[in-house]
Amino acid sequence: MEQIGPINLICAMVLGALLGRACWTDTRLRRIPNRLVLAGALTGLALNTLLPVGTGLFSATPGGIGLLNALGGCALGLGALLPLYAMRTMGAGDVKLMAMIGAFLGPVDIVGAVVMTLLAGGILGLAVALKNGVLRSTLTKVRAMITQTAIMALTGQGAQIDTMPASAAGTLPYALAITTGTCVQILLARSGHALFS
Repeated sequence: MEQIGPINLICAMVLGALLGRACWTDTRLRRIPNRLVLAGALTGLALNTLLPVGTGLFSATPGGIGLLNALGGCALGLGALLPLYAMRTMGAGDVKLMAMIGAFLGPVDIVGAVVMTLLAGGILGLAVALKNGVLRSTLTKVRAMITQTAIMALTGQGAQIDTMPASAAGTLPYALAITTGTCVQILLARSGHALFS
């Protein structure tokens, strides 16, 4: 892994502070403030626009990727989680937080961050269900939902994914999964082992 430069360090501190605040408010209040997300998105866009040209704020050759690429990352981050919001399995704040992260990462790395976030969210959900003693019933509900969707698709009724039923596992502070997934993506990309590059 290459040495961490000042641009990497400053950008990591800024994004880390934003994600730390999002995790704190999501854990304590179950919400992510719009002001935090807006300020973060504008900061990510500004850094990618104003810094000398590079291959990304966290890359081995750090620098801005330009306004259009930062906007593309923002749009992809928003669009990737929007279906989960439409199914009511994720809050609007979580979707906006991923869009904010896209403004920092750009269109390529945000795809990896979304994949890592979904993996982290699945692990977090299983851990919470296990802790609350509802792992078996949660897995049964998920299996029933997947089976119903597959049967509808095979019988020509069209695949339709219903809203996930309420679970005794409770609501998850998904900012924790988003932060974990983002950090994993940044580390994988820096080490040259990212899924998408």
